[in-house]
Amino acid sequence: MRLSFATWNINSVRLRIDLVSRLLREYAPDVLCLQETKCRDSEFPLADFHKLGYAHVAINGQKGYHGVAVASKLPFGEIDRREFCEKGDARHIAVTLNPHDGRAIELHNFYVPAGGDEPDPIINPKFAHKLAFLDEMEQWMTSKKIAGKDAIMVGDLNIAPLETDVWSHKALLRVVSHTPIEVEKLGRVLEAGPWVDALRHHVPREEKLYTWWSYRAQDWSKSDKGRRLDHVWVSESLKPNLGGMQVLRESRGWERPSDHVPVIVHFDL
Repeated sequence: MRLSFATWNINSVRLRIDLVSRLLREYAPDVLCLQETKCRDSEFPLADFHKLGYAHVAINGQKGYHGVAVASKLPFGEIDRREFCEKGDARHIAVTLNPHDGRAIELHNFYVPAGGDEPDPIINPKFAHKLAFLDEMEQWMTSKKIAGKDAIMVGDLNIAPLETDVWSHKALLRVVSHTPIEVEKLGRVLEAGPWVDALRHHVPREEKLYTWWSYRAQDWSKSDKGRRLDHVWVSESLKPNLGGMQVLRESRGWERPSDHVPVIVHFDL
């Protein structure tokens, strides 16, 4: 049985529902995880997903900011939403899937805070929040005891951990998303699973790999100053089932695009 999971920071699901529909029509992932949906649960465009065959949708939204969702062809078992840092932000949703033979897969969808512009938690509350969020993620992942479970974690984690995950390691060392303290804390979250970086399982660490290109670039494709901010991690138990991945770079050139592109990971179960 072959299954595909996609993750995409859509930067407003209502504004870009046509792009979401295009992705679902052309690539037909079994499960789509969205971040930055930017709408309340009651405003989520459920009908569009249902028309395309995604009958099962779990939402954790809020007005104008953040928001995560999972749309699936497969039914859900449990649905869970966790608040981090006592902020009331909609940054996490989890569902349980049972694709075959009763083998439950726990799927977590995260939107980690961006952290603002200044990489100093003393003068920048947004950066302090991001670091605290990562600390709480690590503690929670440790308590979840992922080891021994079939689990997948996806999302916009807003950190490019490797030197080859950014266009210039030297230029971005003091830029939020690639600072040493963020990379270290994200590494601890990875180890807390322990998780396997599914994208780097398929793409060697020595190769450049990006999922985000800034809106500020006049010609994003020509300058190619990207970062890998979007991630798919899997439990050790699912590592043997990894069957390929795609980073849909071309979608960055679609009309009125998100600054992130979809990432799709395939599994052979």
